[in-house]
Amino acid sequence: MKHALRLGGLLALALVGLQLYFVVRIAAMVWMDPQSTAFQRSQMWRQQGDALHWSQSWCASAQLGEQLKRAVIASEDDGFASHDGVDWSALEKAWTKNAKAQERAAQRAALAKTQGGQRQPKIVGGSTITQQLVKNLFLSGERTLVRKAQELFLTMVLERVLSKPRILEIYLNSVEWGNGVFGAEAAARHYFRKPAVQLSAWEAARLAVMLPRPRYFEKLPNSEYLSSRAQVIVGRMPDARVPTEAGR
Repeated sequence: MKHALRLGGLLALALVGLQLYFVVRIAAMVWMDPQSTAFQRSQMWRQQGDALHWSQSWCASAQLGEQLKRAVIASEDDGFASHDGVDWSALEKAWTKNAKAQERAAQRAALAKTQGGQRQPKIVGGSTITQQLVKNLFLSGERTLVRKAQELFLTMVLERVLSKPRILEIYLNSVEWGNGVFGAEAAARHYFRKPAVQLSAWEAARLAVMLPRPRYFEKLPNSEYLSSRAQVIVGRMPDARVPTEAGR
């Protein structure tokens, strides 16, 4: 019994120590740009032995361009400037859509009496920009309740330690935009041969639409969906609220 209690205590201390480690790393980001993210390191690990083409160039917030900020917020998280890190209504809608999709898939499988050849339901996400940044910076891609709880905790810490403009700056500089293409500056030069600050509204919207599946859309540059969705985002961009330090 004593051994079990001692082991439980050590595990609890380890858990607390891990959270303190994360908090210290987040606090350091007030002044320091992260050198890499957990997602980037996992990509490097997976491509060991293959030719690794890596492109990333960190830019200060002003060099990222207003158009791209508006496009990404309009496409990924239109409530970014006002929520506390989690858009609970969007999360609830995503859970509802996913539950219905799973139910329909189960019904189709029951009718066919087999899941062989059955199309898997599309999973809808409800993550905010802050949550996406937390996943990129610190977490693995596994989908478990423990990992989700860790994500929510770190999201709250990130929102309380860093300003909204700083969160957006780190996100835009580290998010994946293609195979080995990380950050807005690398993406703008890769796809449009220009710096991010010079992107037009349509070019910025096109990059924003790529974000959920960048490596997929990288192979389909003439995708009809990509073009039509970009036009929708262009229409939403004037209403997108970009946070400023004054409005923290």
